[in-house]
Amino acid sequence: MDMKRNETKMDQLRMLVKKSGILRTRDLAPLGIPAKYLGRLCEEGFLVRAGHGLYITASVPETAHLGLAQAAKLIPKGVVCLLSALSFHEIGTQLPHEVWIALDRRAAHPRAAVSMHIRVVRFSGKALAEGVEVHDIGGVPVRVYDPAKTVADCFKYRNKIGMDVALEALREALRERKCTRDDLWRHATTCRVANVMRPYLEALS
Repeated sequence: MDMKRNETKMDQLRMLVKKSGILRTRDLAPLGIPAKYLGRLCEEGFLVRAGHGLYITASVPETAHLGLAQAAKLIPKGVVCLLSALSFHEIGTQLPHEVWIALDRRAAHPRAAVSMHIRVVRFSGKALAEGVEVHDIGGVPVRVYDPAKTVADCFKYRNKIGMDVALEALREALRERKCTRDDLWRHATTCRVANVMRPYLEALS
C-alpha cells in the first residue's frame, strides 16, 4: 500500500513539474508531497536543481530569459526592471549578469537574492504598480515593466546604471518603435523624471 501511495505522489509531482516547468520546494507542501521526492526525480533526469530550493524540468528549453523565470518563481511579487527589462525587450546593448527586480520599499529582502544573483531595487506607489506586463517564460508568469516604463526607470535610476545607458535606451526605444512618446511622457511623469527627460525627447523629435 505504501509503495502504491508513493508512486501516486510521484505521479502528482511529475504532473506538477510538467505544468509549471519551474517549482520551489515549498510548492509541494500543500499537496503533501515530501521534498525528498525531488531528489528522486533529479536522479531520473526528469528534474534539474537550479538553486537552493529551486528546480526546473529538464525539458524546459534553455533561453536567454530562463533566469527571469527562476527569479519570478522565487520572488513572485517582484517585477523585472531596469537592465533586465531592457534586455528582455531587446533595447540597447546591456547584458546584465544579475536579474534586476523591483520590490516594494516595505517588502523584506528576499533571502534568495544573493545565491540567485538578484539585484533588488526599491519602488513604491504608482512607480511600482504601473506599466507591468506579464509574460510566460518556461511556464512561469513573469512580471516585467513595459518598454516605456523601463526607459523612464532608467532615467530615474541613472545614478545607479549610468546616464549613457538611459540615453541609449531612449534612442533605441523610439527608433525601434518599442513604445510611443505619449507612453514615455506618461511614465516619465509617474517616475518624476519629466524635466530630466524633456530635453532629450525634444532633441530626438
